[in-house]
Amino acid sequence: MYFNLRLFSILALGILGFFSFACQNQEKTETISMETEEEPTGQELVERGKYLVEIMGCNDCHSPKRMGERGPEIIPELALSGFPADGQILKFDDPLIKEGFGMMYPDLTGAAGPWGLSFAANLTPHETGLGNWTLEQFTIALKEGKSKGIRTNRMLLPPMPWQNYVGMMDADIEAVFEYLQSITPVDNVVPQPIGPGDM
Repeated sequence: MYFNLRLFSILALGILGFFSFACQNQEKTETISMETEEEPTGQELVERGKYLVEIMGCNDCHSPKRMGERGPEIIPELALSGFPADGQILKFDDPLIKEGFGMMYPDLTGAAGPWGLSFAANLTPHETGLGNWTLEQFTIALKEGKSKGIRTNRMLLPPMPWQNYVGMMDADIEAVFEYLQSITPVDNVVPQPIGPGDM
């Protein structure tokens, strides 16, 4: 069998050149399509935020619930308004809490544990919720776990899973914020946390 090294080299260079050209062309196409991608409209941003709020489980703790046919159901007019201002503050003296266990209110808007008693915040755009917040504050709260989105404030208490959002993209945080600013405001002053010695 005769092997022509020169012909093989020419063929190899040709194939290499073709793939190099194809890859460069693809990179240019991707760059152009990324540059021409339009910013989402206000409504698209809100829809994206709604989707994120639902899959992130924000309603699980921040929405008061009542028992229905399928268990706890969100009270629509109180959605995302946090622990009700007129809610009963329970006493937690279970010895398991001293051993590090946590306990939740039946509708999950309040929780007790070694940190004390904490209450889910009002996320609606009322002034008792996020009404006076800026996007920057909201970002600090989610990514740095600071109460009210103010760096000098205390850390957010469990069960708020802010650590899960540290790597969240700014565009997604903005979408969530825009959605929360678009929902019905609910006047609801959530109680302050109670320390472990006062439960």
